[in-house]
Amino acid sequence: MKDIDTLLKESKRIHFIGIGGAGMCPLAEILLSLGYDVSGSDNNDTETFRKIEKEGAKVFLGQSKENIDENVELVIYTNAILKGNDELEYAKANLPTFERAELLGAMSRIFSNCIGICGTHGKTTTSSMTTQILLEAGLDPSAVIGGKLAAINAYGRFGKSQNFVCEACEFNNTFLHMNSDMAVVLNIDEDHLDFFGNLENIKKSFREFCEKTTKTIIYNADDKNTVDMLKGISGKKLVSFGTTDECEWSAKNITLPGGFSSEYDVYHNGEFLAHVELSVPGGHNILNSLAAFAASYISGAKTNSICSALKNFKGAGRRFEICGEYNGITLVDDYAHHPKEIEVTLNAAMKMGYKRVWAVHQPFTFSRTANLLNDFARVLQIADKCIVSEIMGGREINEIGIKASDLSSKIPNCIQIDSLADIADYLAENCESGDLVITLGCGDVYKVSRMLAEKLKTHN
Repeated sequence: MKDIDTLLKESKRIHFIGIGGAGMCPLAEILLSLGYDVSGSDNNDTETFRKIEKEGAKVFLGQSKENIDENVELVIYTNAILKGNDELEYAKANLPTFERAELLGAMSRIFSNCIGICGTHGKTTTSSMTTQILLEAGLDPSAVIGGKLAAINAYGRFGKSQNFVCEACEFNNTFLHMNSDMAVVLNIDEDHLDFFGNLENIKKSFREFCEKTTKTIIYNADDKNTVDMLKGISGKKLVSFGTTDECEWSAKNITLPGGFSSEYDVYHNGEFLAHVELSVPGGHNILNSLAAFAASYISGAKTNSICSALKNFKGAGRRFEICGEYNGITLVDDYAHHPKEIEVTLNAAMKMGYKRVWAVHQPFTFSRTANLLNDFARVLQIADKCIVSEIMGGREINEIGIKASDLSSKIPNCIQIDSLADIADYLAENCESGDLVITLGCGDVYKVSRMLAEKLKTHN
């Protein structure tokens, strides 16, 4: 069978199994922009599923082999599809069929400046920042982002330059299919242990990703695991960023007043370069934005354009996304699903001056919940109040017997409510004016904010 790079050049009719997923949707959007005839299916009737339909894809709700018509030349599927799926099994038996990561890898080799942004935390925000900077700088990038960027109202775009901003995810070694020209390494932490097993294996995968990078590696020198991972690597230009004088790109004079703003000075090779003002909360976004600054500057963006775009950036979808204020109650949604991510998000929220902060957490996968149970319990205590939903198993079967109550019982001021609808009911009855409710998780916990908003609208 021909490789995917060749098939992508030769095919015009491409079918996506799981087209509504956050990782699949931007690839489909780019292919539509390139003139491909795109179809796809999904079991979930989501906003992204309907969006790709409006953009011209032929979509099917539900999955069966009948969704694949006689004109399909190439099939792409997400690794979230469970074994035995009728549509996927038919595709594998009859057509060239590749996993989403393989398509992303092929697309990375089309561009001469593919910026692969990786890290356990912060990938979507940094990819979004970099995309917005290059857009506002007139450098017309293509992009594949794991969250919706308001500046393009999409998860991806096709530009006419050689700049390609790509969120490079480590899960299942997805990013090892890529050949980035510029790698940005934000951090390395213990996650996806059901796949990697331990931290050393995670480091090995990040190192392989960096070794496959053709030109430049921009890395977080404040992160010990990242520095360790890069020891002895050669044949690439290494560019450091962080908060110390030793870094090529350094953030100094950092001000974190709380609320949705922060600022700092950028020093390049020890010399002051620019003052940056951000419109997104949290100290973690200082380093995210500094990484985006460095990658954009190296890609040709001017300093004033970078600073302007960073100030204009109001966040990516599901990254401390404000869902509205109703009866004095502010609703925010965040994708955080790892203890480190929840910790920085809740610490930022607690500094914003709200009467009480409610954390609504939907645990994702049984293995992650079990492996990091005590860490989840520790960080969820940061909030004034906490609600834990049932565990969303995702791709897993609960063979270890973990329950949501195993987590909630470890957290003071926490209750466990299985149903998202019941959580919204509880919040509607117990929240008060001046409270902040933040939903946390990578599943469908965001629905709580939407249901709660409707209930609060009817409360006087």
